[in-house]
Formats: sequence, C-alpha cells, structure tokens
Amino acid sequence: MEPLDLGLLVLRVVFGVFLALHGANKVRGGLDGVAGWFGSIGMRAPRLQARAAAGAEIGAGLLFAVGLLTPLAAAGIVGTMTVATWAAHRMNGFFIFNEGQGWEYTVSIAAAAFAVGTIGPGTISLDHALDLTVEGWTGAWIAGGLGLAAGIAQLALFYRPGRPS
Repeated sequence: MEPLDLGLLVLRVVFGVFLALHGANKVRGGLDGVAGWFGSIGMRAPRLQARAAAGAEIGAGLLFAVGLLTPLAAAGIVGTMTVATWAAHRMNGFFIFNEGQGWEYTVSIAAAAFAVGTIGPGTISLDHALDLTVEGWTGAWIAGGLGLAAGIAQLALFYRPGRPS
C-alpha cells in the first residue's frame, strides 16, 4: 500500500461516512421537520427537497466511502454542498462558528470530494477492484462539472428565497 492510497482511503471514509450520517440524521430526526426548515429558507417542494437531500447525502456518502463510482459520488457531494452553501450558509459569513453557520465547512467538503474525484479513489477502493477507476481530467469534469451543474440546476428549479421587505 502506498501512502497516497492510505490518504485517499482516509479522506473517502471520513467525508463519505460523515456525510451519510448527516443524511441519516435528517431521516432519523423526521423529514417533516427538515422539509419545514427547507421551506423556511426558500426551497419550493420542501418535502421533495428533504428527501432528495437525505438520499443524496446517504447515497453519495456511502459510494464515496467505499470508492465506488467515485467521480459520480463526488459529483453528488459537490452538488449537494453547492446547494447547501448557496441556500443556507453563504449569508452567514465564512466561519462555521458564526451564527447560522458560515460556508467554510460546506465548501471544504465539496473541495475534498472534487480532489478525490480528480485524483481517483486509490487502490483501496471498489472502483480499483472492479477496474472502474476514472481519474484525471475526466474525473475532474465529472466531479466538478457535473456536480456544480446539478447544484445550480437544483437551485434554479427549486430555490425561491423570500424578498426583503
């Protein structure tokens, strides 16, 4: 095992499992409550958005953790974090410890996912075991391009924040 492979494994497992747990917590806490919060920040179809967010966090997180379809999993993470950054965190400043939580952590998660999508999952991954590894510019375009496009599309379709009085 090379140090790069160990480092990629740690990044994938930590960020992937943590994101999956974040999504599972949405389900455990009750999607109706999450939907209510989504509606309060300006998401149209908040019940759909609550389910989509929880599903994306769980699904993309687990795929990322095990290194399966890694660039697509990374795209799911980038897209989800794009929506979270824009809709819930950008107006609260940079630092996560700011009231309302700033955007530092959501962008860090997206950057980690993009980096792994670009570098590849490493040899300790299902992609490597199944000879499905995609890396380099192709991985970057899938993880970053598709992820950003999905996040922007979701915002364009579903984000309608209230207008200031």
